[in-house]
Amino acid sequence: MPDIEIEKPKDNGPDKGSDKGSAKRAEKLLAFDKVWVGFDLGGTKMMAVVFDEDFKILGKKRRKTRDKDKDGVQKERLSDTIRMALEDANADPSAIQGIGCGCPGPLDLKRGVILEAPNLGWKDVALRDYLAKEFSCTAEICNDVDAGVYGEYTAGAGRDARCVLGVFPGTGVGGGCVYEGKIFRGTRASCMEVGFLQMATEGPAAGVGPVGTLEALASRLAIAGEAAKAVYRGKAPHLAALAGTDLSNIRSGTLAKAIEAGDSVIEDIVCRAAEQIGRAIGSLVNVLAPDIVVIGGGLAEAMPKLYLASVTKGANRNVLPSLKDCYEIRIAELGDYSTAIGAAAWVKQQSGANNSSK
Repeated sequence: MPDIEIEKPKDNGPDKGSDKGSAKRAEKLLAFDKVWVGFDLGGTKMMAVVFDEDFKILGKKRRKTRDKDKDGVQKERLSDTIRMALEDANADPSAIQGIGCGCPGPLDLKRGVILEAPNLGWKDVALRDYLAKEFSCTAEICNDVDAGVYGEYTAGAGRDARCVLGVFPGTGVGGGCVYEGKIFRGTRASCMEVGFLQMATEGPAAGVGPVGTLEALASRLAIAGEAAKAVYRGKAPHLAALAGTDLSNIRSGTLAKAIEAGDSVIEDIVCRAAEQIGRAIGSLVNVLAPDIVVIGGGLAEAMPKLYLASVTKGANRNVLPSLKDCYEIRIAELGDYSTAIGAAAWVKQQSGANNSSK
């Protein structure tokens, strides 16, 4: 992950004399007269990040999504988090040019509404209009994975490529595409649900959809299930010591530690899943011809060399020979910041597009 610069106004202390001191304080408040806010709304954690025009980080605030004393998630918790990030950046709310929010759940992008987010206790929440009214600025919502891929296009592994495909394996398998500077999506809904590509006509099923989907075969949850079986059978002693058979304890970092310690069966499980991801990527390359394919998520971050090698092997099985040398697979660079950067960059892009069409 590259260094992400955090820029703050210089404060040389109060000047002698009330007039000079007042001028200095005013200068500090106006140090960032234009800022953009990116918000990453997750089921357990949320983060607001304040950026300047070049997407340098000026300030941020990360906190738990839920208030332990309240049922569900209140919209006011989001706006409070944004204000905390503005305070960290020494920026006034009037400086906000736009707020972009990467959101979970099915969205109505045309109306700016989160249709349903069970982890938040939300249904038909008009988040775009709420943020726009609360801060008197333009606001946009987008799918969280779309925002992450757009972040990598803006400032990460897919920087300025004509077409960027992103695949982010985690609890599920998310996907996104940026084509000629714009998020590839429908009129009302996000798309690129690569986790529901059917890879086999038989096999396990994910929470919804048919059997044999990419998510059912290759998500971290699917890997954890197979790894727990290996522990139960006595074939993964190092993982047994680290996590036992509890799926909630079998995280990406834990799997990486078990492999490093010598659990070859766990390495085989991870590699098979990564090859499935690669096979799906190969098929998508045949359709989209991307310049860059970005692999994100905890598995890729925890074991980048092993995971990338297996994904590449799987992709080579399915991609057309004529396209084999036309793209590059890279590990995501922005980590936890990708969604916030992408959401802020997207609202800025949309704001410019809307202004130019008037």
